[in-house]
Amino acid sequence: MIRFLLRFLGLWLLAGGFVALVLDGTRSIASSRVLYTPLGDAWAAVSATGLGRALDAELPAAGWESLATPLMQAPLAAVLVVIGLVLIVLGRKRA
Repeated sequence: MIRFLLRFLGLWLLAGGFVALVLDGTRSIASSRVLYTPLGDAWAAVSATGLGRALDAELPAAGWESLATPLMQAPLAAVLVVIGLVLIVLGRKRA
């Protein structure tokens, strides 16, 4: 059951990454330069309170600068695809 849920969630994240890639590609073609949506911008659009306030209490300043800041600047499509693939691999059936 857990394997099914991991694969199911992984496929949804993979599909979301593909949608984000298509949207970024469309924007890039329209503007004649490479554009991508950072994870932080997408998170801010979805979340009312923002991730920064939630993680400020959990991570010290050095942890925030070294881990969360580069992750929030990563392309949304790449993050979703990588997490989706990891979940699919974790949920695969053993040989």
